[in-house]
Amino acid sequence: MENEKVPYPVSIFGESVFNDSVMKARLPKATYKTLKKTIDQGLPLDPTIADIVANAMKDWAIEKGATHFTHWFHPLTGITAEKHDAFITPTNDGNVVMEFSGKELIKGEPDASSFPSGGIRATFEARGYTAWDCTSPAFVKDGSLYIPTVFISYTGEALDKKAPLLRSTEALSNQAMRILKLFGNTSPLLVTTTVGPEQEYFLVDRENYNKRLDLILAGRTLFGAKAPKGQELDDQYFGRLRIRVSEFMHDLDNELWKLGLTAKTKHNEVAPAQHELALIFDSANVATDHNQIVMETMRRIAKKHGLACLLHEKPYDGVNGSGKHVNWSMSTDDGQNLLNPGKTPRDNAQFLLFLAAVIKSIDDYADLLRVTVASPGNDHRLGANEAPPAVISMFIGEELNAVLESIETGKPYDDKGRVKIDIGATSLPNLPKDTTDRNRTSPFAFTGNKFEFRMPGSAQSVASPCYVINTAVASTLADFADRLEKASDFMTEVKAIVVETVKAHKRIIFNGNGYSDEWVVEAEKRGLPNIANTVDAIEVLKVQKNIDVFAKMGVMTGVEVASRYEILLENYSKIINIEALTMLEMANRELIPASLKFLASLAKLNVNLKSAGAASKAAADMLEKVASLVDSFAVRTAALQTAVDAASVIECPKGNAQAYRDSVVPAMADVRAVADELEIIVPKEVWPIPTYADLLFKV
Repeated sequence: MENEKVPYPVSIFGESVFNDSVMKARLPKATYKTLKKTIDQGLPLDPTIADIVANAMKDWAIEKGATHFTHWFHPLTGITAEKHDAFITPTNDGNVVMEFSGKELIKGEPDASSFPSGGIRATFEARGYTAWDCTSPAFVKDGSLYIPTVFISYTGEALDKKAPLLRSTEALSNQAMRILKLFGNTSPLLVTTTVGPEQEYFLVDRENYNKRLDLILAGRTLFGAKAPKGQELDDQYFGRLRIRVSEFMHDLDNELWKLGLTAKTKHNEVAPAQHELALIFDSANVATDHNQIVMETMRRIAKKHGLACLLHEKPYDGVNGSGKHVNWSMSTDDGQNLLNPGKTPRDNAQFLLFLAAVIKSIDDYADLLRVTVASPGNDHRLGANEAPPAVISMFIGEELNAVLESIETGKPYDDKGRVKIDIGATSLPNLPKDTTDRNRTSPFAFTGNKFEFRMPGSAQSVASPCYVINTAVASTLADFADRLEKASDFMTEVKAIVVETVKAHKRIIFNGNGYSDEWVVEAEKRGLPNIANTVDAIEVLKVQKNIDVFAKMGVMTGVEVASRYEILLENYSKIINIEALTMLEMANRELIPASLKFLASLAKLNVNLKSAGAASKAAADMLEKVASLVDSFAVRTAALQTAVDAASVIECPKGNAQAYRDSVVPAMADVRAVADELEIIVPKEVWPIPTYADLLFKV
């Protein structure tokens, strides 16, 4: 048994991660215990152990082939950042030694003025800090030791997505622990939010990708007529993996497993050349890091296979876009899922109180949750028959809905046993894990013991949705705990809170078809916000209740919230500007010249036919049609240029974004419409860019 070979992939899983088993083996026992308490219990990091940990980490990383280290962080760019420093330190005799100090482990100093800060840092105020996040394990990749960190300014404001996420996790844990203790549930030491992201993506042949400036610069096709075949036969979903795709996925799994990522599920998605990868649940913080690694690794591995990985929310018009389903729940450190209905009366009351907190939180802060998924790319996706609508609602299933109605009305639960739900006295029916059918049209759906938030776009970080949900739920739990701690009769007050919450916030619960026009009308009657586009969504960061909830829970200050407002507006304008300029370049340098070339050939053909006495009405009609389309193409392209010029000089961030939304985006649609009509007429050998048929079916 001693020489028994460890089965693959167990033999490689986590081999590049400074995980718990590595720490236990390489750190002194006392150091390991101290660090472990910080990681598991959220205790402050003891700086006296930093040098010991750094030295052990360095030795391990060098054995793995690392020569450098980097503080790896999540700035407000939407992607990660890293600066690599070598372990080498010169000696007096002209040689070098490999060193890595505790100070270098704990703190770095990147240039804070070169990242988006929304006014927190000016160009001349460059200092910023990265600080080691020991709750997410370090790893070795591409010859460097990667150390997960937070990124803050010289004056302490968060300049990243991770700092608010960690603060929100702590806030939720503190408030959830107050509730658990009131229920006599004293075994847990802390509560964590767990997240399991599902990542959708497209693959495209790299040779075709390199011929499309829009894919390279914008991540999506700005031109493209629909292919004769799309997804209408439903033959892609869960279909057999193409050999090239399967080989890519195999290598991707290997790389992710080495980095300790629990890549579990892979399959074809609905659209041609669309696929999905899902990871097993982890803490929200680690899951955020892991999802960024997934996206980075997808791009890298795809290139090795002659492919390009598209993570844009809507790379192809008329074809399903890509989302990122964020499965969110709350769990204690001793393994209790707080969103599991349970089997005993007391647990049922606890579950219902936590469920009520989530319901109230999503209703109160639906607008704030909406802004976490707002982006120019997601504007193309949300509300189509592939993604949830822009209206946020909650699906809880028929059985659980009936339970809440019984609690609210005091009438018997409509089940075989006709059980009246009396919190704390009569047990809930033993609900199966899947209490009802799935509802893929719901933005925020209960799926047995967790909620699935389906609105995020595929390129977005899971951090923002998580820290907003955490913050909102923490605030609600704090209010509940304040009431319960003062209550003379605890269970009576629990029941009162649940009943009040259901009555006041049941408007957010909708178990029907979220894609229907009827639901949009009904949602308006209920007073639910329907924020259709990114620019309007960003405005909710100016709403006082949203600013206050972040401050109340210590997640973000008013200054930090204001910075996100400025950054999101600027980002929207910049993305639309890049898309418009890319469209103009493609139109003026590729598509209009190709169309004119075809027009010239048609004109020559008509002349030749007439001179031969064989004038053709079909040829004449084609000439007239193409001439009209080319003229329209040129006129609309000029109009787009005018719209871009006008928008680009507006200095007010909000006015600038509104101009791009109201003038530039429609002008782009006009240009595309005529170009796509020309594409289906101009011969393939003349049209200069790969078509949708090339991109979707030649992988």
